[in-house]
Amino acid sequence: MSPFSSCQAHEAERLDALRKLNLLDTPPSASFDRITRMAAQLFRLPVAAVSLTDSDRQWFKSRVGIAHDTIPRMKAPCAQVADEGAMLVIGDLQADEHYRDSVLAASGVRFYAGAPLMTNGGYCLGAMCVLGTEPREVSGAERAALQDMAAMVMAEIELRHALGRVDPLSGLPNRTQFIEDFGDLLLDRPSGEQRLAALVNLASPEQLSNATLAMGSTYLDEIVGEAVRTLRAGIGGSSTVYHLSATEFAFIAPPGTGCAAFGEALEALLCRRAASVTSRFVTTASIGVVPFEVGATACADLLRNLHSAAQHAYEADCGVSVFSSEQDAIYRRRFLLMNEFGAALESEGQLRLVFQPKVDLETGACIGAEALLRWTHPAFGEIAPGEFIPIIERTSMVRETTHRVLEMAMRQLAAWRADGLALQVAVNVSAVNLLEPDFCERVHAGLRRHGLPASSLALEITESALMKNPRLAQATMNALAAAGVHLAIDDFGTGYSSLAYLQSLPVEVVKIDQSFVRNLEHDERKRSLVSAMIKLSHDLGHRVVAEGVETLAVAQVLEEAGCDEAQGYWYARPLAPRAFVAWFLGRLPNSRPQAAPCARPVPVLAFRRA
Repeated sequence: MSPFSSCQAHEAERLDALRKLNLLDTPPSASFDRITRMAAQLFRLPVAAVSLTDSDRQWFKSRVGIAHDTIPRMKAPCAQVADEGAMLVIGDLQADEHYRDSVLAASGVRFYAGAPLMTNGGYCLGAMCVLGTEPREVSGAERAALQDMAAMVMAEIELRHALGRVDPLSGLPNRTQFIEDFGDLLLDRPSGEQRLAALVNLASPEQLSNATLAMGSTYLDEIVGEAVRTLRAGIGGSSTVYHLSATEFAFIAPPGTGCAAFGEALEALLCRRAASVTSRFVTTASIGVVPFEVGATACADLLRNLHSAAQHAYEADCGVSVFSSEQDAIYRRRFLLMNEFGAALESEGQLRLVFQPKVDLETGACIGAEALLRWTHPAFGEIAPGEFIPIIERTSMVRETTHRVLEMAMRQLAAWRADGLALQVAVNVSAVNLLEPDFCERVHAGLRRHGLPASSLALEITESALMKNPRLAQATMNALAAAGVHLAIDDFGTGYSSLAYLQSLPVEVVKIDQSFVRNLEHDERKRSLVSAMIKLSHDLGHRVVAEGVETLAVAQVLEEAGCDEAQGYWYARPLAPRAFVAWFLGRLPNSRPQAAPCARPVPVLAFRRA
């Protein structure tokens, strides 16, 4: 290899070592600034800098006495330090044949001294330098002091890595470094400056878990490496990219970037990523954008807002979402309710059941009820089930919630049966419950504890819950059915199950979701669809219950279509236990308690969000 080729190869390796440190174009840092100020004070000179030598420029990681953060590499003394890896002292730039027409000399600089910033691998990143406007000499003690300060700079760089400032997988600065650099923004930017930050989330936890199970742990390494290449190509050197967590990256847009232009650039970034072989069809990336004010926004608030915006982008399937205080308030309330519901489970008096009657469409008789969970918070009052149930379903509390509702429902059922009101109670169970190894035993134990026959209990399972783990779900259902517990498919028509799969399940009741029932009398297509559902269910040997019946006209349409049972506001709103009994007794000819008819399956109660 020729000397010229060897120099080129060394320079490429040097630049690679520099860029892997992710120092270029990062915000000023107090730790580096302390060393720079010390150098200026020690030499009693107006200018000092930590100067990094890029391919075509000198970029100042830290500086004292100068406003700009970069100068051309051409005829920059620090570039000579980087090339030679040795200390350089120029007593008078005006008298130096090479540097007399340099940018520094033209700006009035006469004196320069720079000590090399050497890595352990032997690459020089640039120089710790001091500059003055008058010619001068350097003593041996000053040379040693400047070299010591260059070593202090390198120790700080290495310390950042040793203390976990760089993610080992991506090689990018991590969350800790982001927090420090964000705090240092005021060192370089004016207070009150409006800026934009973005957070890129490569995949939801569920997507990542599924992909890892299918493809192995190296899949995360692949999508992270791919993301790093995509981000570097899309962002270039304009911003520092930080690796905040396994699948999250963040960066701050350059000053003056507009929200519209930033959003377009991020959309283009998502398009490039979507075209990749590794990520396509497997994971869904989302990006949250947050405007913030330098010096006024806390880093913790910025990160929380970024997560909020990225989460909204994922849930809304819109790719890029700008932070909204209204949407953030929703997420904060969700988190608050999630924590408060845990306390509700551990206390008495906050959770209760109400009951909505179910009516036989042929006879008009009430043959059961559906139990609905209600939550009264001591400070917030009544919490709508449509708000808290979806939150609970995403957490591990869904297990305990189901068992709590089962216990309350069985206790009420036993009390009613003791008073001569024989009804069948059902509780809606989640996919998580069906996967519990002791679920069947816990159900049977509850029935024994309250002295109830297994046939007095029915469990409702949604189609989507069944499809989480079909084989295990069916095994659990078979065991429950064998023990005499009645089973129902809830929200029929809204899930993803196949007819062949439904045919194999030991269910007795199919419940048509209220979305098909609402405004049924005015929608010919809905009437045709509901009629087909009813006929199909009957052909498979199931009874059919329609939910959400609110008018007489809808009830009549359902009766004409052959539906067996109905429930909804047309008959009664959900009622407290005593009010339900009063309503039930009021519909009896002799107005006294009696057992429900046994000629047909007994009605179903369910833990639902209605």
